[in-house]
Amino acid sequence: QVQLVESGGGLVQPGGSLRLSCAASGSIFSIYAMGWYRQAPGKQRELVAIISSTGGSTNYADSVKGRFTISRDNAKNTVYLQMNSLKPEDTAVYYCNARLGPMDYWGKGTLVTVSS
Repeated sequence: QVQLVESGGGLVQPGGSLRLSCAASGSIFSIYAMGWYRQAPGKQRELVAIISSTGGSTNYADSVKGRFTISRDNAKNTVYLQMNSLKPEDTAVYYCNARLGPMDYWGKGTLVTVSS
């Protein structure tokens, strides 16, 4: 089993930047594809970005393309989400996800609030 702990959320002004981290433990991190999802109040959880186990492939939601960057450091068992040019509509709880075939693990989330 994989345990995931997100950190780095907080309050930021529109146009600002924030870097989220997700630390994994309990299993072999490098074999899992990783993703960031978010859930805004009253909305369904949506995919933000995913990265393959090696880091060689990434995909982003259209709403964050060009602004967010997902990366991973397998030596540190950590995946990151660099968020730039933040908008109020980015406000959400951001969740880290680890996936290997049918296996699916989630962190508890970290709140990002974009407001002036």
